[in-house]
Amino acid sequence: MVMHTLTQRIGALAPDQPVAGTLVLTIEQRERSRFRTELANGETIGVILERGGPALRAGDGLANDAGAVYRIEAASESVSTVRSDDPLVLLRAAYHLGNRHTPLEVADGYLRYRHDHVLDAMVRGLGAEPLHETAPFQPESGAYAGGGHHHG
Repeated sequence: MVMHTLTQRIGALAPDQPVAGTLVLTIEQRERSRFRTELANGETIGVILERGGPALRAGDGLANDAGAVYRIEAASESVSTVRSDDPLVLLRAAYHLGNRHTPLEVADGYLRYRHDHVLDAMVRGLGAEPLHETAPFQPESGAYAGGGHHHG
């Protein structure tokens, strides 16, 4: 069996765009430019991208030299999620997590970070209750990540 190698970034794909396959990747994998992984059907895929590019995001596409497009999805991983109806609680938690340079997913009504018992204790001390769960993790790309990487 020939291993496909994905070398081209496509950016955000339309939800209904036909694809040759889906790569379900952790944030650690999505931050790397070179790695090998498997599709759900067991097919091995190589990824070789330019170094220093932005992290791949769920919904992005990659293509091989023949033009076959593959969709990126975020794998479920061990995370802590902080939910609150009080924006001030989330704002304070985001501020303190940011001061520790913690990759952070910011969404309407919640924050999410890689599970860490020390960070959980800090967040509890700020009046929030983190929930340890397994969920997809899509942190902010950062203020200096190649001019930003935006999705609609």
